[in-house]
Amino acid sequence: MDWVTTSTILERLHDFDDRSVWETFSRRFRRPLIAFARKVGVPDGEVDDVVQEILLAFIDAFRRDQYDRQKGRLSHWLFGIAYRQIANARRKRAIEAGRKDPRGEKSSFWGGVPDEREAQATWDEEWEKSLIETCLRQARSEVSESTYRAFEMVVRQGRTPDEAAAELKMTRNAVYVAKHRVLKRLEELMKDYEDLLPDR
Repeated sequence: MDWVTTSTILERLHDFDDRSVWETFSRRFRRPLIAFARKVGVPDGEVDDVVQEILLAFIDAFRRDQYDRQKGRLSHWLFGIAYRQIANARRKRAIEAGRKDPRGEKSSFWGGVPDEREAQATWDEEWEKSLIETCLRQARSEVSESTYRAFEMVVRQGRTPDEAAAELKMTRNAVYVAKHRVLKRLEELMKDYEDLLPDR
């Protein structure tokens, strides 16, 4: 699996002729957006459409240079776009259903929309999960099965290095080396995923 940094993806978004960037961009950001949309109450039948609208709004705003990395992380900017798009989708659905915006009243429809702080916490959780899952998949594709398994047993399952060594028929030292190697690569991948190159 080829690893593409977030900076590279964003740089490629400025090239209107690069049609493959959409797939790469979508693969990177779709998973946390889908999970977030579901958790804040977007009906399953509407999740894909709402996420597509979020991605398109993100690209449009990004290409108009509205993202200022000095003001915060990309994930927080993406959250703002996602939150607004979901609120807009809810308003549109309410209008189509013949309801009006209650402007402060808590109806069952509007009461399901979490406040921004609550939604931000949900987004942060989903972003972190996606970040870890994506980086773990990439790290796994770059090391041998036994190296990854040793890491997984010790770090993720909480087993002792001696248990992992016995089960995998490795030395205890080899288990420590495997653990360190995967953790180091995960750290690099997570940095690549979140950090952006300086402004052009």
